[in-house]
Amino acid sequence: MTEERAISPEAPFTLNGKTAIVTGGARGIGRAVVERLVSAGARVLACDLDREALQEMQASVGNPESVATIQGDLMEASFPQLIVDAALGAFHSIDIIVNCAGFSWDSVIQKTSDEQFLAMLNIHVVAPFRLLRAASGYLRETAKREIAAGERVMRKVVNITSISGTDGNPGQAGYSAGKAGVIGLTKTLAREWGRYNINVNAVGFGLIQTRMLQPLKPEGKINVGGKEIPIGVQPSMLDSIAAACPLGRIGTPEEAAGAVLFFCSPLSDYVTGEVLICSGGYHF
Repeated sequence: MTEERAISPEAPFTLNGKTAIVTGGARGIGRAVVERLVSAGARVLACDLDREALQEMQASVGNPESVATIQGDLMEASFPQLIVDAALGAFHSIDIIVNCAGFSWDSVIQKTSDEQFLAMLNIHVVAPFRLLRAASGYLRETAKREIAAGERVMRKVVNITSISGTDGNPGQAGYSAGKAGVIGLTKTLAREWGRYNINVNAVGFGLIQTRMLQPLKPEGKINVGGKEIPIGVQPSMLDSIAAACPLGRIGTPEEAAGAVLFFCSPLSDYVTGEVLICSGGYHF
């Protein structure tokens, strides 16, 4: 006798009634994730360092009932709790957390300062840790009440890593270490939070068309904590990577968001502690 399935293989899923937090939600992959979640019916609190980009995203992605925003620096120790409070204040629940914020600050190791290295650990693994710790009280206590009532409500955490974290990449000691660290965080929380019906997974990206891959120019910089950090790559490098990629091209933010959406959806209810590589088959 086979067990009856709650969702048929043909049934489309919906995220109606679900609330998501997406860090780095104003641009690039984070914005594409916000768009995908809203399209699936979720309400989203997006946070980002860039207030203007957040406002533009909110105006174009959805109505005020589906998207709320909070601006701030995730590397500030107090900000993750403010994010949790804002999500509960705006939507009264948290069902999905996507830790998407990040940036690169590259140098070969002998030229990497303590400030550079620690910034990479802070944004890529410490900030997700703090956000998940801040949300843990709500997530655990809500799950306990549901379980006591005989209900199984699945919630989702999706952490963003990189093939730099799984394979390593020259010039990225800090970035690679931070992205490797978030894999350890993912696998540990999958074991801790399975009892609360929380799936904790990670998506590891290869090269995706975001501003981090814009052509390297003197004016191509981002401001983090008052520090101007150059971003971009040599066009010749992108050409060689595209040629080496089995799919023959760099990925789009929308394609990246599709992999994240899988882990946010009921389709992944029996998947936890895993790392899905979304790189077009390319590895460093």
